Amino acid sequence: MNNHIQDIRELMARGKLADVNKFVKQDLENNVDPKMILQDGLLASMDDVAKKWAEGKAFIPEVLIAARCMNSAMDILEPYLVGETKESRCKVVFGTVKGDLHDIGKNLCILMMKYKSMEVIDIGVDVSADAFVQAIQEHNPDVVCMSSLLTTSMPYFETVIEAIKKAGLRNQVKIAVGGAPVTQEYADKIGADLYTEDAVSLANALEKMFG
Repeated sequence: MNNHIQDIRELMARGKLADVNKFVKQDLENNVDPKMILQDGLLASMDDVAKKWAEGKAFIPEVLIAARCMNSAMDILEPYLVGETKESRCKVVFGTVKGDLHDIGKNLCILMMKYKSMEVIDIGVDVSADAFVQAIQEHNPDVVCMSSLLTTSMPYFETVIEAIKKAGLRNQVKIAVGGAPVTQEYADKIGADLYTEDAVSLANALEKMFG
C-alpha cells in the first residue's frame, strides 16, 4: 500500500507541521489505517526525538516542535480513531514540588507518558504536600510523580511522602521522583519507589511496571 508514513516520521522530527498534516490527510483519504499512521508515523517519530534528547543528541526545543506537530496531527486523526478502545495503562498524578516553578522537565515527562497510553493529571508547579494528598484522594492514581530542579526544593519530596503516609495513602500509590539534582541514592533514602534520569526512562519504566 502506498503511504507517506515514513515521510511523516521524518518530517515530524524536523518540526514540519504543515507537511506532516498534509501527508496525514492524504493517507486518510487513501484509506491508510489511522492506527498505522499513529503508531508507525507519529508515535515512532516522537520516540526517535525523545531518545535523541535522552542521549544528549537533541535539545528541548526540538522535542517541543515535534510535540507541536504531533498534537496538530492528532487533531486530524482523532475523528478517525473514535470508537477505538484505548484503555489507560495507569493513572498518574504529576507535580513539581513546593518551592520550584520549573515545568519543562515535568511537561516532557507527561508528554512521553501520554504517548505510552497513560492517563496523567498535571497538578502544576510549586505544589504543596496537602495538594498532593488531595490529588491522590480525588483521582485515586496508581503513581505519584514528583519533580524538582533545585537542590533547595528537593528535600520537600520527604515532606510530601510523610504527608501521604500520614493520610494513610502510602500503600495505595507508587512514588516516583526525578529532576537534575536527584540521584538513585537519594530516592532510596527517602523511600521512593522509582527514580529515573529522564522522561524517556520514566515512561519506559512505568510501561514495564504496569504492562
